[in-house]
Amino acid sequence: MSLRARLTGFGSYLPKQVVTNADLAERIETSDEWIRTRTGIAQRHIAGEDETAVSMAVNSARAALAYAGIDAQEIGAVIVATATPDQCFPATAVRVQAELGMAAGFAFDLTAACSGFVYALATAEAFIRSGQVKKALVIGTEVYSRIVDWEDRTTCVLFGDGAGAVVLEATEEEGLGILSTHLHSDGSHGDILYVDGPATAKPVLHMQGREVFRHAVAKLSSVVDEALAANGLQGQDIAWLVPHQANLRIIEGMAKKLALPLDRVVVTVDRHANTSAASIPLALDEAVRDGRIKPGDLVLLEALGGGLTWGSALLRL
Repeated sequence: MSLRARLTGFGSYLPKQVVTNADLAERIETSDEWIRTRTGIAQRHIAGEDETAVSMAVNSARAALAYAGIDAQEIGAVIVATATPDQCFPATAVRVQAELGMAAGFAFDLTAACSGFVYALATAEAFIRSGQVKKALVIGTEVYSRIVDWEDRTTCVLFGDGAGAVVLEATEEEGLGILSTHLHSDGSHGDILYVDGPATAKPVLHMQGREVFRHAVAKLSSVVDEALAANGLQGQDIAWLVPHQANLRIIEGMAKKLALPLDRVVVTVDRHANTSAASIPLALDEAVRDGRIKPGDLVLLEALGGGLTWGSALLRL
């Protein structure tokens, strides 16, 4: 029997501070209506001085480990997806490894912007399928509030902070776990969504919103079709779509393409805004814990981020 990677633990962490659209309207020229109409966002969580990429990742990891009922010492690999690490190095993942008290295994960061969690999930799955690792911890953690220009109303309203984590365990049960992953990138479009500056400068995020939206619709549609075709499925076979939470209009467009009603799509963008690599695990954790996503459900994940990078993962819990 071949090994598969099954998701057995889920956890998340959101900063204590909540910033509403009305709060932003007091600081910049915008309004709740303007933001909601274009993005579907009503509020976002913003990290305080004591909340970091590492601390949020650790909190989400502990919750995921508790859900799975396993000790951190059983984890063979920690992979952290982040575009906003606290330091250039050491990696966020090794800081998490230390905080969890892990005495063995290996840890590293992975950067693929908003697609980071899907990339990290595919990477962890490969380690498990190869037999090199039996249990892995995959985390998305972001502190975008520290790289956005808070004077630019076209970008600062879009992002929030947070972290989400999953535990992967090896299984030989046929039809369970991650069924397939599909990753892509196209560096020729790197200039439509990027963060500038060398490591010693204050980085700032820049985005050409319309171009990103256009690419998102086309590339996400393609990578979703790829996942379905690889598994001989139709859109209606999917129990739940858990998309990257960037824009409600993109999410609604993907649901329509799959012929899925919105009540089978996990949406958190209204409350979390775009938390980049953290958005999918945050949404997964919420939907699993509130009982919407149940064991045996077929779940499709998809995301697009700066690079451009994009990818999908099909899994059965």
